[in-house]
Amino acid sequence: MNHEMKLAVVIDAENISNKYIDVILSEANNLGDVIYKRIYGNWTTPQMASWRNTILDNAIQPIQQYSNTIGKNSSDSALIIDTMDLLYQSNIDGFCIVSSDSDFTRLASRLRESQKYVLGMGESKTPRSFISACNKFLYLDVLLEEAAQESTQQKPSSPQDMSSSHPVYRWDGEKTPGKDFQTIKQAVIKLTEENSDDNGWIFSGTLGNLLSKQFSDFDVRNFGFKKFVPFIESLKLFEVATYTDEKNTTVKHNYFRLKKLPNRTIRQLPSHKSYR
Repeated sequence: MNHEMKLAVVIDAENISNKYIDVILSEANNLGDVIYKRIYGNWTTPQMASWRNTILDNAIQPIQQYSNTIGKNSSDSALIIDTMDLLYQSNIDGFCIVSSDSDFTRLASRLRESQKYVLGMGESKTPRSFISACNKFLYLDVLLEEAAQESTQQKPSSPQDMSSSHPVYRWDGEKTPGKDFQTIKQAVIKLTEENSDDNGWIFSGTLGNLLSKQFSDFDVRNFGFKKFVPFIESLKLFEVATYTDEKNTTVKHNYFRLKKLPNRTIRQLPSHKSYR
């Protein structure tokens, strides 16, 4: 029986806009079972009023934290303390920290030291230190843009229209590794060369896991794709072999091999069928 990850979502309301709430909860629910949803801020201030209906509609527990000193963010401290309480007092498997603030870098590191999964979410301006401290980091502005494009996109009226549609790479000029196409491309080549079998093949799941471990902010949606395999195929670097599981024909396993290697057949895939 597969164990569904139990999650706590903690949101820094003074650092994140309420327009991202659908993206935040969708990604968290995709990862596991959200047990706690808490949001932190000084709710007496006018700028926090935009969150009111969002909190009510999504059953998020608001945590009030007054600003005791000008220039100091007390909400950050409250979020950190509550998260540590959940770490010790609950059976939570993972935490989703929603903020673009580097102040939560040590918190993410501490949670991982306790062998908890940490999903970070924030805007592209998030400092690299916080991104690197998470197991996985998602860019909310990228995901929101993708969702907006999907909602306005019209269905193709003909096969020609459908074939002409192609994902567009996001050339935003940022040096953040998980969003830099050339960095990811070179990493894919290197990881394949170092981790493929004797015939040059590497299982797609293995390659995806290695890439995510190296770049916590890597997500194929950063480049306009929805799934990992089409993204890798778009690089035009690999031969692709698909293996259908003998016990469950609905399950297919994809393997990649760099094209510069001599041609081989699918029969040279690992016989032990280990796909981790």
